[in-house]
Amino acid sequence: MPLDLNELEVSNDAPSVAEFLKLRKEGGLCLFTPEAARIGLKGTLFAVTLRHNGEAIGMGRIVGDGGCFLQIVDIAVDPRHRGKGLGKMVMAELMAIAKENLPDTAFLSLLADVPANKLYAQFGFEETAPESLGMFCRIKND
Repeated sequence: MPLDLNELEVSNDAPSVAEFLKLRKEGGLCLFTPEAARIGLKGTLFAVTLRHNGEAIGMGRIVGDGGCFLQIVDIAVDPRHRGKGLGKMVMAELMAIAKENLPDTAFLSLLADVPANKLYAQFGFEETAPESLGMFCRIKND
């Protein structure tokens, strides 16, 4: 069934654990356990979830300390609905929320997969290299 943007529900609720896990998997993002998702979703400061006919088809969240350091995470769109501007819609909503709710001095960051970096650049995000590099580690209990 073709997507009718007029039937799209834009919510500022975080996705459910099931929606979160499904969209991350379908979106090609790294996977988490349901327990990790339950814990992580509690740390959501701001969220955007797109639903069509009750089904979550897009999401994005802002996490962080609420004043100084924040990160945009979990930007994902169901592959069946890509290329229709939904990722841009999620980002526009998140940025509007950030501008309305965060101090002017807040540091908002994200990790961008290529070619999604082009989307994020439209919202003022810049690569930090060579002055700084994004780094991460996965915590593994051996």
